Amino acid sequence: MRRLSGILAMLLLSATPLLAASNQIVPNENLVTEGIPAIPATLADKVNRYTEFRAAGLLDWHPKKQEVLISTRFGDTNQVHLVHFAGGDRRQLTFFPDRITNAAFSPKDGKFFVFSKDTGGGEFYQNYRYDMTTGEVILLTDGKSRNSFGIWSNSGSLFAYTSTRRNGKDNDIYIVDPSTPSSDSKLAEVEGGGWEPLDWSKDDGKLLVAEEISINESYLWLFDVKTGEQKLLTPKGGAEKIAYESAQFSQDGRGIYVTTDRGSEFKQLNYLDLATGKFIALTSNIPWDVQSFDISEDGKLLAFVTNEDGISTLHILDLATKKEKKIPKLPIGVIGGIAWNKNNRDLGLSLASARATSDIYSIDIVSQKLERWTQSETGGLNTENFSEPKLVKWPSFDGKKISGFLYEPPAKFTGKHPVIINIHGGPESQSRPGFQGRNNYYLNEMGVAMIFPNVRGSSGYGKSFLKLDNGFLRQDSVKDIGALLDWIKTQPNLDADRVMVTGGSYGGFMTLAAATTYNEKIRCSLDVVGISNFVSFLERTESYRRDLRRVEYGDERDPKMREFLLTVSPTTKASNISKPLFVVQGQNDPRVPLNESQQMVATVKKNGSPVWYLMAKDEGHGFAKKKNQDFQFYATVTFIQQYLLGG
Repeated sequence: MRRLSGILAMLLLSATPLLAASNQIVPNENLVTEGIPAIPATLADKVNRYTEFRAAGLLDWHPKKQEVLISTRFGDTNQVHLVHFAGGDRRQLTFFPDRITNAAFSPKDGKFFVFSKDTGGGEFYQNYRYDMTTGEVILLTDGKSRNSFGIWSNSGSLFAYTSTRRNGKDNDIYIVDPSTPSSDSKLAEVEGGGWEPLDWSKDDGKLLVAEEISINESYLWLFDVKTGEQKLLTPKGGAEKIAYESAQFSQDGRGIYVTTDRGSEFKQLNYLDLATGKFIALTSNIPWDVQSFDISEDGKLLAFVTNEDGISTLHILDLATKKEKKIPKLPIGVIGGIAWNKNNRDLGLSLASARATSDIYSIDIVSQKLERWTQSETGGLNTENFSEPKLVKWPSFDGKKISGFLYEPPAKFTGKHPVIINIHGGPESQSRPGFQGRNNYYLNEMGVAMIFPNVRGSSGYGKSFLKLDNGFLRQDSVKDIGALLDWIKTQPNLDADRVMVTGGSYGGFMTLAAATTYNEKIRCSLDVVGISNFVSFLERTESYRRDLRRVEYGDERDPKMREFLLTVSPTTKASNISKPLFVVQGQNDPRVPLNESQQMVATVKKNGSPVWYLMAKDEGHGFAKKKNQDFQFYATVTFIQQYLLGG
């Protein structure tokens, strides 16, 4: 059996060929490596089951049939699949080298769907039409600019989206009839990269649009679909910035349901009366963010999800009585997208937990029946034995309590456990207790504990906490990691002498900042698509997102802020790093450009400390293709073995 499993592993790695003579894993033609030592082919066999997890996400219900479009991976990337009934086979519909990010049926008859994808991770998304009868794919956008996925009109004949095609910077609003691509036309020119259509009025005469300035500041607008005339619904210029996120028209068109932090620390569900401009809070009794919601086709029920210390809770509100309806108990975890079937009784959702990869479920709110539509593979591993997270808290430098999730290895690993601190990106994201995928190998097979901190600036803990790292406060979030390192010293089951810091995107910056600030307290660090210099980052990130980032990090054009940004940039303090560093980057990254990793690698190399570098020519902001993810995983396991566990 050992011989057979080795052969199977080699077959599975056909996209990452092995050199027969040396029996080493060789990176595929799109990967560039520096400093990474030879990786034995036996490692692929050893870790293989942890690379074979699949996950499924709900995309859309068919408007006429009891079937769903889902996103999952059979080959190298996530594609669109059709599932005809709960527990049915997943029929793959799209076959592209790059992943599909969104898809939605035509609400009229479901004869085709619109989907979105980019090329090589560059995030210049294009929208396409897929014919369900012929399988024909037609490009709907210009093929060059960045286009949002958009939303269908109620009649199912129009699709509204945004595009940067005018100048590469501003997200103008466009409308197209996907059955006639030549109908594509610009509804309105706007200024800024944060515009997004949210909903159509019931008569399809008005378009509800959000304008995002930052995570803390956004506005709602009404656009007349015929004239392009714009009306601001939420006044500007108040004493305090307000965020408005998800929004949908009420059934009678007289109001809008919206999530907002207006008058609250958290994003509550509100009703906005369009005639009076008055807001009515509907969830003020819940001291947590409402992360998403969806209204049934008949306008009678509103399903919403709250984020309670990272765990999702589903609620269904009767809009006539304003009372919650009873629903079956769901597994504890993180809920993804929710969507009502047009039959007004079936609610679809995606759900993941520490012991279950993301899968799709539906709830019949009449019969109270919970059905599981997909059962994604877990590499033959019994996930019931996987580590479950513990919510931990520690005091930071200013007395504030910072929290995170701790995963510990199984009892067979005795003594103090080495630690990986994994910091989320955003910076406004939040580490939540979902499925950890490949990370489970570090826990189950290497005996490493993992901590996922939510430092100041993370979402989910109120808008005051969210703003605690903005601008000149940037270094305070780094100090939260310093406080975590001190807390680890106090834990009898954690080894403070063997700590690795890692993270992606903003978490990559935090990794590099921790490596330069707390070099003597860590063993090594692994930066994935991280910011190394805020000035060069802001000057080179794609123009459509530059102003949004300036609100968060500061405007590099201001001399005082520029000086500060350079002071806190990891490249400025790179000479402090004497511990091993591993840097991972996608060549086509539009958010954190390639230059950010290149300059960090070049700077740290001068210190004489070990530096590993992995760059993918066909990826962007993180690796999306399985063959690239696998090699990154093999290299990461090797890095951890050599520098965190070794020595």
